Amino acid sequence: MSDTPPDRLSVNPNSPHFDQSALERGIGIRFKGQQRHDVEEYNLSEGWIRVALGKKVDRKGQPLTIKLIGPVEAWFERPAEGAEPGEEQPEA
Repeated sequence: MSDTPPDRLSVNPNSPHFDQSALERGIGIRFKGQQRHDVEEYNLSEGWIRVALGKKVDRKGQPLTIKLIGPVEAWFERPAEGAEPGEEQPEA
């Protein structure tokens, strides 16, 4: 597995952009210069994230989300299995 996170990733298992192995490594997200921990989905190339709208859910029980547009940075928080530790992580 590479040290570059996927261009698009979702935490929803029903999404075609869901990747369990990437999520297990942990993904750090910085949006508009601020680290975020509430991101449901992101797209690096298009420059947006989706975050939950409070505790509101749709009729299927999935959280309602809002799309925020701006510069997005992503990185893995842990190295891949078998990879050598020591990779530099972006500063918070």
